[in-house]
Amino acid sequence: MTSINEDDKQLFRSTIDANAPIDKDAGARTTNQVNLPAFTAYSYITEARLNGSEIVSYAKNGLSPKLIKKMKRGDIDYTATLDLHGQIVTEACESMSQFMHHHQHEPFIQIIHGKGYHSENGMSILKTQVVSFLNQHPQVIAFNSCPDKDGGSGAVFALLKQ
Repeated sequence: MTSINEDDKQLFRSTIDANAPIDKDAGARTTNQVNLPAFTAYSYITEARLNGSEIVSYAKNGLSPKLIKKMKRGDIDYTATLDLHGQIVTEACESMSQFMHHHQHEPFIQIIHGKGYHSENGMSILKTQVVSFLNQHPQVIAFNSCPDKDGGSGAVFALLKQ
């Protein structure tokens, strides 16, 4: 049996200590990701058309029913969240544009728009704007009002194209 001399042992230890462990998953996630420019081609809503308690839902054709069901139940591990409470329509659009640009590589996001309790006749201008914005955004392939535990009809989960 051959023994390893001290110089070889020292060389091995210095090489190992100098290198950080490799994260195999991190490389797979970032390899083909291209950063798209922020979406700015949205239009503003001037009139509220959605009631604060109304459930909203949208999905492009061909999307997995299992995935839509998962989103509706709120069975999502981590979701970046944007709270629009207190913002006016123009501020909300700008916030959503920047937020979605920043989180474009995440599968799900959550946007809290509120239920419009302080709006006229229970109609929510901010909720209407959020739904309009998500319908216009080219990266959004589905969205749905959150389950009660995640904000109910005062928030939406959106599924982004990867």
